[in-house]
Parts: sequence; C-alpha cells; structure tokens
Amino acid sequence: MQLGSKGSIEPSCARSAGLPLPQEEQARADLYGLLARLLLAPPDDALLDSLAGADAILASDAEQPLERAWHELSLVARLLPFELVRDEFNELFVSTSIPRVSPYGSLYLAGFLHEKPLAALRTDLASLGLGRRTGAGETEDHLGALCETMRRLIVGGHDVKRQQQFFDTHIAPWTAACLEHLRHAEGAQFYQRVANLAGALFDIEREAFQVAEDYADD
Repeated sequence: MQLGSKGSIEPSCARSAGLPLPQEEQARADLYGLLARLLLAPPDDALLDSLAGADAILASDAEQPLERAWHELSLVARLLPFELVRDEFNELFVSTSIPRVSPYGSLYLAGFLHEKPLAALRTDLASLGLGRRTGAGETEDHLGALCETMRRLIVGGHDVKRQQQFFDTHIAPWTAACLEHLRHAEGAQFYQRVANLAGALFDIEREAFQVAEDYADD
C-alpha cells in the first residue's frame, strides 16, 4: 500500500538508503506508517479505496486481533464515503476549543500540553537524528507523529533494543488510555476501527519486544 504522504517527523540530515527490509519488518513499518497517516490527517478517496481493497490480502485470518482489526477497518472503508470520514476526523481531532480526542503524550502523562514529556521526547529524537518536519502542524508527541517515528526507526535499521526503548518510553505508558477514549468518542466510526488497529499492533509490539528481551537475557 502506497501512502504517499509526508509525516511530522524527518531525519535531521540525509541518510543513504539501506538494504530492503525483511518482509515482516516492512509490514511493521507499513502499519506504523498507515496509522501515522490516518491519525495526522483524514484519508483521501485513494487511501480509502486502497484500504477497502486490501482486505482480502491482509485480513484472510480474522481470528487474530490484528487481522480482525484490519478486516473491520477495511469493511468500514468500503461503507463510508470520504466526506463522512473527513468530517469525522475534524469532529474528533480539530476544534477551536477542546477536541473530543487530543492524542498527545504530554497531555496524558503530565495533564497538560507542551510539558516535560515533550521535552524529553525531543531530546530522544535528537539523539536519533530525527526532528519535527518544518511546517508540521502537530508536535512530536502526537500519536501520529510517534507512529511515524517508529516507522523511521524500523526502516532506518535501528536495532530492536533501541526501538523497544523508544516504544516503552514514549508510546506504551499512555496510548491504551488514549485509544480507549478514541474508541468511545461520540461519532467515532472509522476512527474506532483505527483505534482497534493501533491497539492490536501495540499489543503485538509489547509481546515481541518482551520476547526479544528475554531471549537476549538468556
């Protein structure tokens, strides 16, 4: 699936392209990239069509949580026109006062926007050679931006330990609560399924990182 959109995070300097990723790692990167795209902006017609048509390829086994979440997202992408999904995005995430859902790490971890968790994240991103893209509308602790960062860590060849450190520090502590708010937000139809997909991916990531850590300790 070609996303074809710029995220909120970019390398601080140009990096040479590496070798192709193993299939499983590319699938992880693509899922993180898709979540970043959907959380930072509403999907356009082309992306909705792509999601609707991808069901048979990626959700053949709907018994597993991730595959089931993908199946449900694909189904709702078939049923809802772009205009309704765009309006849903705006109603959930965009407001002149307080949005129904504000997916920022600082808000969940410290109770306010632009607090110490954001400063710590920026320090961590700088150590990775990453930073906020010029003109990006969201801060780095937005859930979509964090998903984009995970994608870049995977495609950039950062080792599993470094990926786990970032995930455990900046994603795992608060996203379950955020996704629960998104699932139950008034008017959430398409984005309820996006929340389910994100939750299923994050659960797999936690388990995989723990297995890798246990294996490294043996």
